[in-house]
Amino acid sequence: MFTPHYAAPPPSPSPTQASSYLRSRQGKVAELRQELNSGGRKDKNHSAKKIALKKIVANMTMSNNDMAGLFPDIVNCMQISSLEIKKMCFLFLVNYGRLKPEMALKALPILVNDMDDVNPLVRALALRTMSYIHVREFVEATVPPLKTLLKDLDPYVRKTAAFTVAKLYDHDRVLVEGSSLIDKLNGMLRDDNPTVVASALAALMDIWEKSETIKMTIDYGNASKIVQILPDCSEWGQTYILEALMSYVPQDCADASMIAERISPRLSHSNSAVVLTCIRVILYLMNYIADQKQISSLCRKLSPPLVTLLAKGSEVQYLALRNALLILQRRPEVLRNDIRVFFCKYNDPIYVKVTKLELIFMLATESNIEEVLTELREYAMEIDVHFVRKSVRAIGKLAIKIEPAAKRCINTLLDLVATKVSYIVQEATVVIRNIFRKYPNQYESIISTLCENLDSLDEPEAKAAMIWVIGQYADRIDNSDVLLEDFLYSFAEEPVEVQLALLTATVKLFIQRPTKGQDLVPKVLKWATEETDNPDLRDRGYMYWRLLSSDPATAKQVVMGEKPPITAESEKLDPATLEEMCLNVGTLATVYLKPVQQVFRSARPRRLHDSPALQKHLLPTTLQAIDAQKSLPGLGLEGQPSSLRPPGPNGNTNGHGAMRQGDVTAAADAADAYFAGAGNQQMAAMTVRDDGFGGSPVVGSMGESQYVVNQNQPQQVYPPAVGSGNGDLLLL
Repeated sequence: MFTPHYAAPPPSPSPTQASSYLRSRQGKVAELRQELNSGGRKDKNHSAKKIALKKIVANMTMSNNDMAGLFPDIVNCMQISSLEIKKMCFLFLVNYGRLKPEMALKALPILVNDMDDVNPLVRALALRTMSYIHVREFVEATVPPLKTLLKDLDPYVRKTAAFTVAKLYDHDRVLVEGSSLIDKLNGMLRDDNPTVVASALAALMDIWEKSETIKMTIDYGNASKIVQILPDCSEWGQTYILEALMSYVPQDCADASMIAERISPRLSHSNSAVVLTCIRVILYLMNYIADQKQISSLCRKLSPPLVTLLAKGSEVQYLALRNALLILQRRPEVLRNDIRVFFCKYNDPIYVKVTKLELIFMLATESNIEEVLTELREYAMEIDVHFVRKSVRAIGKLAIKIEPAAKRCINTLLDLVATKVSYIVQEATVVIRNIFRKYPNQYESIISTLCENLDSLDEPEAKAAMIWVIGQYADRIDNSDVLLEDFLYSFAEEPVEVQLALLTATVKLFIQRPTKGQDLVPKVLKWATEETDNPDLRDRGYMYWRLLSSDPATAKQVVMGEKPPITAESEKLDPATLEEMCLNVGTLATVYLKPVQQVFRSARPRRLHDSPALQKHLLPTTLQAIDAQKSLPGLGLEGQPSSLRPPGPNGNTNGHGAMRQGDVTAAADAADAYFAGAGNQQMAAMTVRDDGFGGSPVVGSMGESQYVVNQNQPQQVYPPAVGSGNGDLLLL
């Protein structure tokens, strides 16, 4: 017989063991101190000190041992004029400076003195070390020498000084804003060295991101100057400059086109950060270009770099693919003819495969549908269940997206259903339900195939989809009542999603075939209203009960009436979010496809600034508003009484008479009075009899419309907050 054995927890260290550990640690510190102070005058190259310092740094960083006891000895070593020794001493100082501020202050005079050293590397190293130590005395002592070092003769020192201003701004904003450091940093944009200019821009951008009182403005002259030095900068410098160009607001379409063309050679850079940042700037400048030929030319230039990024590692591939999803929604002409490069490889990670699948769906057209379906069918036969499900769903979405190819997509789905693989059958059932909703009364011949695979359905979504099909086409399925009754056996144990589908399908059966459904409806309504704790199910049960008890004709119009058609574009981003996300291409926010402030709470939201060149009529938010206005006549308002129509801009109701405020008040009062007294009357009428449903007759069937069982609620959109600034940062 198996007897479980439980290991006893490790014993807590005894006082003797603890003291022994403390002595060993103190012994290590004493040993390192002895090594640090050994060598004497004979050791002219300070070899012993260098070896001891390397051991101290290793214990401090890798072994996580407390070396703070060596602070006085390290301070003494800082006075040695060896760059290698100073680097290790300064690393020690940065690590323990905030923990031991009183000891760190002893090193302050040495650091201040080193900032006047003849060696520019020592000056830059001392300045960088001072900026890393967040102690008030260090911050205040850094400002006077920093003003001098911003004008140092060596470009490396000036570059370090530019970044130091941004670091000091993190430590003490008031101190930096009260000094002239930002003005001096602004003046460094005229520097002759490209690296210094790029560093100054990076520091200014960092300060602008964290400030609520500084506004960053770049005119065409400044933008042209910094673009000119792009080829002479390192890849980091190029990224800084391209980031800064996002603050340039073109005042003329020609200026925007010129800057976009001048930075386009950066698209062929080997560094993915430079490429993605360049793509972001070009997408931004396109909003200020009116010439559609110029926009088409720029879009053609964006395709090759995105394709090239797919040859890099999996992580860079994924970043490029997520950004491609975003770019395609804003500029569909990009990558239009490059669908084959997104076909999955056998060794792609699953996250890359799934993202490629989304891009294949977006790029699929009637001209390439055969090639796409062949590829998707291969994916649906792979081992990875998650990827197979996504592939089957993509085939169904393509049937909805491309109407001429719907028949071919359905045949592909039926071939997959014939494999009898459980998860393929269930996923196919879900997408076929959506196809029925998109094309009512066209492909009902495949219902019999679905009914043959009822035993394979064990997932809630697949069950709900099949139940919807049975209810919607109850008048065409001979044994629809028997099929529903089979599902109803386990009504109480089913998830709410399936229960809601069963409730609606049973009511549909009763409306279309009263004699078949008269026994099922009272039973299901009783379960939904009396034997459930779910408010959604209970409320829907009461609604159907009242409808069928009071007015069966109205119930038929409500339950079997035409519903808005579904589309395959439901996964597109909200226009406002899309507009914002295109200004953040290449950042972490584009991986999540979420607004920046949902990913980084402290990030400053980006927005398109108004200017005479801004093409407002082509922005996604403007196009959405125009579409909304066009769709108003399709909401059925023209057939309503004039008193129920929304007033127009002048207070009238679309030319059918003015709506007086008194009429609105009277209508609201009448509605309140009706609903206040309707409850008891309807409840009294809701009596369930054995011979039917409240004695109400039900007229014939209506099988030509569609009904949405489970409709996804719209996602909440968080519009970016627009901050205001009252100071200018770049004014040259």
